[in-house]
Amino acid sequence: MCLLGAGINHWFHSDQTYRAILNLVLLCGCQGKNGGGWAHYVGQEKVRPQDGWATLAFAKDWGVPARLQNGTSFYYFATDQWRYEERTTSALASPAAGRYGNLHPADHNVIAARLGWLPSYPQFDVNPLDLGGASSEEGAGDAAVRQTVADLRQGRLHFAVEDPDNPVNFPRQLFVWRGNLITRSSARARCAEGIIRVLRMG
Repeated sequence: MCLLGAGINHWFHSDQTYRAILNLVLLCGCQGKNGGGWAHYVGQEKVRPQDGWATLAFAKDWGVPARLQNGTSFYYFATDQWRYEERTTSALASPAAGRYGNLHPADHNVIAARLGWLPSYPQFDVNPLDLGGASSEEGAGDAAVRQTVADLRQGRLHFAVEDPDNPVNFPRQLFVWRGNLITRSSARARCAEGIIRVLRMG
């Protein structure tokens, strides 16, 4: 029997690791056998009342929903895992993928961030406090949004995910939930360099 915990879900291409475990069970003839198969435990996938919880946790009834970045993409860029990809996405794409079928996986993250589909932080190569301005006058927020859009279109402002190795774009904060990042032995070696880099101030 293969026992699987939550750690695999925290890494890029985790779906392929799942498939490898399933193939191992099938090829060895263990599926459906007493004491065989696989045992899967990830508590986060079983949160049925998550929508109601999220409404309370993030005060969605008071404003727009929180735009949370997925941890997989964050660490993929912050720890330079994107540099070690050995193939493009053409091996995973459908024949109808068109121009998006032969890109590096990091390119898909960049496109999704630029189109607003994927929250990505830090968001720009400029401090967001500087983008928003210090004015509290009515309408100042709308003016800041218009100026940000104009700067993006004219190339004066860039998304941080486009150049993750530029010190300007290094994350400046790291929030560790339950200590998983530091204490999980399976992740410790791969995260050590990432922790140092995330906390580095450029």
